[in-house]
Amino acid sequence: MQGKKIFKLLLFLLLITPSLTIASEEVAKEENSVKSEIKQDIMHHLQDAYDFHLFTDKTTNTHYGFPLPIILWDNGLHVFMSSKFHHGEAVAESKGNYYKIYHNKIYKTDAEGTLSMDENHHVTNAKPLDFSITKSVFSVMLISLLIFLLFRGFAKSYKKSHIPNAVGKFMEPLVLFVRDEIAIPNIGEKHYKKYMSYLLTVFFFIWFINLTGLTPLGINVTGNIAVTFCLALITFLITQFTSKKDYWKHIFWMPGVPVPMKFVLAPIELLGVFIKPFALMIRLYANISAGHIVLMSLVGLLFVFQNWFARGAFLGLTLFLSIIELLVAFLQAYIFTMLTALYFGGAVAEHDDHH
Repeated sequence: MQGKKIFKLLLFLLLITPSLTIASEEVAKEENSVKSEIKQDIMHHLQDAYDFHLFTDKTTNTHYGFPLPIILWDNGLHVFMSSKFHHGEAVAESKGNYYKIYHNKIYKTDAEGTLSMDENHHVTNAKPLDFSITKSVFSVMLISLLIFLLFRGFAKSYKKSHIPNAVGKFMEPLVLFVRDEIAIPNIGEKHYKKYMSYLLTVFFFIWFINLTGLTPLGINVTGNIAVTFCLALITFLITQFTSKKDYWKHIFWMPGVPVPMKFVLAPIELLGVFIKPFALMIRLYANISAGHIVLMSLVGLLFVFQNWFARGAFLGLTLFLSIIELLVAFLQAYIFTMLTALYFGGAVAEHDDHH
């Protein structure tokens, strides 16, 4: 009798094991699909785009947003809207030429959108010169216009009554902060004024752009290394073209240093001229990109874990880090502006030669 029960139990386990295996495989496949979708969303957020995508209705697979201008030079000027690409799913035609988006780059193709690959799976199709208004470019233009209008109204209110308007009351302490805590201590009272316009522009531009990057709009301008490269390049050019002869003297022929050491230190100092803006570029790019990846990864974990306790914990951590990111947005603007002022101060400093 006992043997029959054991036999039935074993038979039941044999019958149910395949279904349990199939169920576990389906759960694993579902989890992998969710994780891959989250990874794609994160990469999509970090990358630039040819249209301004707001959100997607997953049930109907409908994309909501607006197209941006595509400007190409390919044996002539080609201008059309990015809606022709249908979010990268279609081939766009312009003046008899056909173009396709692949990995966020535009390639010239035939009417079917054929892409040729080499042995390393790199596209060999010709690429036209691309001057398109991408999502990052549009965001830069929008934020720049916003800053211009804010400061224009701020200046007008001062010109009329020397009393700031409503926005000016918020902006004035920040302007004084940049002047008194960044410009004057690092550049000096004698030379700081000619750099104030640039320092204020950089500070408010980076700060506002970082704040918009924390919105659901998916703006990631300072997480684009091309943008941080341009900001660092402008700082580098201003530093070199406004520097005094003492600046170059202390690079190539440092006073008070033995002659043999001058030949050793001169290449190191010259290398430092290029390392400084490179550090500016990487610092801003890396910090903002890392912050976006961490926040979006935590949001993605809310969809991976089914346990409500785990979801609540990750939601709380996400909200906490979002508040920290507000501080980081300001901190990165401050650090970039402070280091820029430090480089300007070194360029215009009046050194006493050491004999």
